[in-house]
Amino acid sequence: MQVSFMCGSHPRHLYVANELYKAGGLKALVIEKRESFNPRPNPTWSDKDKELFINHFKIREESENLFFGGVDITSLKNNVPFLEVTMNDLNSENTLRFLNDNKSDILLTYGVHKISEQIIECYQDRSFNIHGGLSPEFKGCTTMFWPFYLLRPNWAGMTVHRLSKRLDGGDILHQSVPTLEYGDRMHDVANKAIVKLCRDLCLILKSIKNCSEIKTLSQSRNGKLWISEDWTVSHLHLIYDYYNDKIVDKYLNGEIYSPEVKLINFFENN
Repeated sequence: MQVSFMCGSHPRHLYVANELYKAGGLKALVIEKRESFNPRPNPTWSDKDKELFINHFKIREESENLFFGGVDITSLKNNVPFLEVTMNDLNSENTLRFLNDNKSDILLTYGVHKISEQIIECYQDRSFNIHGGLSPEFKGCTTMFWPFYLLRPNWAGMTVHRLSKRLDGGDILHQSVPTLEYGDRMHDVANKAIVKLCRDLCLILKSIKNCSEIKTLSQSRNGKLWISEDWTVSHLHLIYDYYNDKIVDKYLNGEIYSPEVKLINFFENN
């Protein structure tokens, strides 16, 4: 099963690209240059909020380096056709030409801006997005943060869904969540979710190699589309000041109750 992969440039995105490459199915790679990995705080914020913001992204960087810091995509770039783009030319004629010249069986996207209908149509019903968040409850932005803010750490997971006009609204191929363990911080859980999804995804690609039809399930509820304006630096106080980033420990101890999550599992539906 040959895959064209369009991804962002952050460590977690490149980790997935490398795992697909190691699995032997990566046909072509498009990398979108994303925003700074460590954004700067708003100068108008209080000193406390600035400190919280900086610490939040410092912990994210430490965790991603722990999980994905060893990824070296030099070999990948030397062996797989690749194209580096900006957000403005993500859907350009040049990108479309590159994908057509290196046509594969399936298109996967992760960490890029919205893909044009023209590109999606090239792959008909075989284009999928990897979404950090369980749809439909957590669609849109910052979707690995909100399960923790809502004290539902067991709902921090990943969704693979068909690309569609609706943001994160396509029919679902597979969902997964990581095993929560004592000592897991918020960012650790997000990164463990990516690792778990990669393992599942490599098995899924092998399973659908000879399938004429790929079964997916529609999103039966509207859920919640989280937008960037929903998040403010003030939300960090609950995570770090009140719970000291130990929400997982409190959940495992039974101090926090969260309902069981129901996942759509490819291996059960195909």
